[in-house]
Amino acid sequence: MSPDAVPLIVSALLGAQDFAWLDDLRRRHYPVQHNRLPAHLTLFRHLPPSVAAELRQRLTQATRTGRPAATAVGPVDLDGGVAIRIASPALEAIRADLADALFSLLMPQDQAGWQPHVTIQNKVPAAEGRALAKRLAATFVPRAVRIDGLAVWSYRGGLWEPVSRHMFRR
Repeated sequence: MSPDAVPLIVSALLGAQDFAWLDDLRRRHYPVQHNRLPAHLTLFRHLPPSVAAELRQRLTQATRTGRPAATAVGPVDLDGGVAIRIASPALEAIRADLADALFSLLMPQDQAGWQPHVTIQNKVPAAEGRALAKRLAATFVPRAVRIDGLAVWSYRGGLWEPVSRHMFRR
């Protein structure tokens, strides 16, 4: 794949403490052989590289406001994994505006409804995922999650290479 042909990914940048908490869960529960990335909250999974300049402009505009409020509301059974669901109407509105603007460029998965989450386990037998979701749910207390910005990444064979960061105003 040529450097200019790699797809772009958009994610939210988690605050340091929340990233550390979620990444610790991911490191403890994600199968080591499949865990190639740190914890992440993906907004778009596959955008064409041709949209990079427009994307930078749109993300710069979207982050001119204060940080969107967000809450980790609980574990979600992914039928072969577990995620922590993130509720954030403001972040969902930003994502919806971007999806409307870029709709003709979106892959079907990015066109579908978005359910913000951070995957902490994947690629395990469904029973294992259900068991972890049940264990986590038994003691889970919803908590505020800090969203510091938005980022664009190049997809490089399973790894993500940073392209740009767009920080919310304090």
